Amino acid sequence: MTDDPHTLVSTDWLAAHLKDPDLRLLDASWHMPDAGRDARAEYEAAHIPGARFFDIDEIADSRSELPHMAPPVEKFMSRMRAMGVGDGHQVVVYDGAGLFSAARVWWTFRLMGKRDVAVLDGGLPKWQAEGREIEDLPPVVRDRHMTVARQNHLIKDVTQVAHASKLGDTEIIDARSPERFRGEVEEPRPGLRSGHIPGSKNLPYGDLLNPDGTMKDEAGLRAAFTAAGVDLAKPAITTCGSGITAAILALALERLGKSDHAVYDGSWTEWGMYDDLPIATGEA
Repeated sequence: MTDDPHTLVSTDWLAAHLKDPDLRLLDASWHMPDAGRDARAEYEAAHIPGARFFDIDEIADSRSELPHMAPPVEKFMSRMRAMGVGDGHQVVVYDGAGLFSAARVWWTFRLMGKRDVAVLDGGLPKWQAEGREIEDLPPVVRDRHMTVARQNHLIKDVTQVAHASKLGDTEIIDARSPERFRGEVEEPRPGLRSGHIPGSKNLPYGDLLNPDGTMKDEAGLRAAFTAAGVDLAKPAITTCGSGITAAILALALERLGKSDHAVYDGSWTEWGMYDDLPIATGEA
C-alpha cells in the first residue's frame, strides 16, 4: 500500500508520525443501531494515544429527520474547534471495525474543503493486533481556528440522484449487501421499502477490503469496480443505507485518482421512505 496523507495511511505511517505536533487523530467508530455496541464507551476504555472521539450522530444536521446527515458548516467548525482540530493539522481518522465509519468522517472533512485528512488502513483492530500502544486518557485539547470552504459537488440530494437515475449519464453505485440491493430482505430500518435506485450498480463495500480489514490495492479496487459493471469514465454517485459505507466507495474512487464522485447523503434511508420514488428489484 502507498501511504497518502490525503486518502489512506498505514499503521507504520501513523506510528512514525504519532508524536507530530500538527497531527490530529480522530476515533470515528460507529455501529449499526442493532449491533449492541457503544462506540463512545469503547473509545473511553481504549484508544490510540491522543485520539479524540468524533461522534458521527452528534456532529450532524440536527434539523434533518434522517440520521447523521452532513453537518452545517458552522456546527462542524465549532465542534472541531472544541476538539482542537483546525487549520494546518494533518488529520487521521480510524474506527474500531477496521475500515468502516472512518471513511464517512474523511468524506465530511473533504466536504468542508479540508484535504489533509486520511483514514487509518485497518483501523484500531490492525493497530492492536500489531501490539501498538493504546490508552484510556482523555486528550489535552487546545482550541484551534478552522477555515471551511464547503465543496458542494461532493454531495447529492434526492432530486439530483433522481435526475441522474433517469438520465443514466452517471454511475450510481450502491454499497449495501446484494440481498438488500435486490430487495430480497427487509431493511434494517423499519418502514423502508426494499430494492435499489433504478439504474444503480451494486458494489458491496466489503468487496473493496482485504480479509484483514485493509483496503485493496489499486489493481484490486479497479477490478472490483469493473466486476460490478461500473464505468469509471463516468461521474459517480455513491449510496448505501444511510450514507456511512457510501463513503468507503468514495475513498476507493479517490484512491484510483477519480475526482468526479459524490455521496448521496440521504441514501436508502431517504429513497426507500418515499412511495413516489421508483424502485428496482433483482439484479442490476
